[in-house]
Amino acid sequence: MLSLTAGVLLSGCGNKDSAPAAQSAAAPALPTKIVIGLDDNFPPMGFRNEKNELVGFDISMAQEATRRMGIEAEFKPIDWSAKEAELNGKRVDMLWNGLTITEERKKNIAFTSPYMENHQIIVVPRSSTIKTKAELATRVIGIQDGSSAIDAVQRDPIAASFKELKKFGDNVTALMDLSTGRLDAVVLDEVVGRYYTAKRPDDYAVLEDNFGTEEYGVGLRKDDSALLAGLQKALDEMKADGSAARISTEWFGKDIIK
Repeated sequence: MLSLTAGVLLSGCGNKDSAPAAQSAAAPALPTKIVIGLDDNFPPMGFRNEKNELVGFDISMAQEATRRMGIEAEFKPIDWSAKEAELNGKRVDMLWNGLTITEERKKNIAFTSPYMENHQIIVVPRSSTIKTKAELATRVIGIQDGSSAIDAVQRDPIAASFKELKKFGDNVTALMDLSTGRLDAVVLDEVVGRYYTAKRPDDYAVLEDNFGTEEYGVGLRKDDSALLAGLQKALDEMKADGSAARISTEWFGKDIIK
């Protein structure tokens, strides 16, 4: 009887001690709703259609991913040049709009694995005599403020020879200035540049030279590890079952998912 009683007591103590351990090992619950920050003038990644609705490749990707995660997503246009402050100030929970992964940004932002490759291309007027990157010397170049294009250009020795590197709030305004002759060239993300030049092939030309290759990822706060893990799982599943390829084909005419 003494042996049996001791065994029961030990068993009871063991169960009591293990409960907190099991509870602490449980994965943190995901939020029921998140706010996704984006630049709403960045087609085809995120922009407003003729009905003023937010649409785009990244928005379609985000809608599918958050649906799988069981999370409601709100899309919030932000000043893209202040995106890190918006994220870490908790005014948005994700940055999902053609966000380039860089070593500098990794210091302040947690990224998913890359889901797309991109280039920083050079767009000039169709009538321009500029044919190479070297011919940008002594010219006025347009670029979006706060974009990774700035880093890509400034790493290149040719940047020191520009007459001016003029910064704009968005790429659309820069391209408008290019078409009116106030700029000699615009450096911007290939996904955006190809989208616009395809619409106006008589007005714009894309040079063969570019300012390098980069990768897109989704940015989150560094302490949102559970949300990052859940999102990465959803993205991996979308790649595996072909959903990401389908969305890519809808927006780009082919599968360009990395």
